[in-house]
Amino acid sequence: MPNMRALILDMDGVIIDSNPWHRIAWEEYNRSLGVETTEDMQRRMYGKRNEELIREFFGEHLSDAEVSAHGRAKEVLYRELMKPHLSDALVPGVREFLARHRDLPLAVATNAEAANVDFVLDESGLRPYFRVIIDGHQVVNPKPHPEIYLRVADALGIPPAECVVFEDSQTGVDAALAAGMRVVGLSTTHEELPGVSRLIADFNAPGLEEWLSGLLSTVLHYF
Repeated sequence: MPNMRALILDMDGVIIDSNPWHRIAWEEYNRSLGVETTEDMQRRMYGKRNEELIREFFGEHLSDAEVSAHGRAKEVLYRELMKPHLSDALVPGVREFLARHRDLPLAVATNAEAANVDFVLDESGLRPYFRVIIDGHQVVNPKPHPEIYLRVADALGIPPAECVVFEDSQTGVDAALAAGMRVVGLSTTHEELPGVSRLIADFNAPGLEEWLSGLLSTVLHYF
């Protein structure tokens, strides 16, 4: 494997442990429409865009405009629920991790919609760390398709094989692997993530920095 020269982070479950609040938001939103949210429905949300979920939950007959309206309404509710808890919900160690590696090309690749990306990165103050931010509505094919990771690598000017991705869902892991990248899994969402090179609980994980130092080459002369 070549040396690693860039770090790419998913957002939900990697930068912020937001999935518990997404679960609550789906439950409350669905209930307002007379739909009870099952555990199977909750499991299906991980790593998917809203338009996929809404058609699964409410029916394929919905128009694109109706799907978009449902998605916006659910995410407004999520942000209202999440805002008082956002700082506490950041994955432990992520702020310090980004600060340590701020001289590397850092990027976000997430299936989330732009409003949620802006909400998390601006409210947390983490946006300045990232040179490239691509959300799920800037690509045609959502994860597990590799498009979003290939787009990020191209925007960074770094070959995919020289990127390390941090993911929490199997959908995201599969997307990064299909793009030819090495993946670190976070167990915020799933206890097992087949295909990852390393599985960690958070960014304070023992040995993470030593492992990365063996992969990362100095890139300052490229920028």
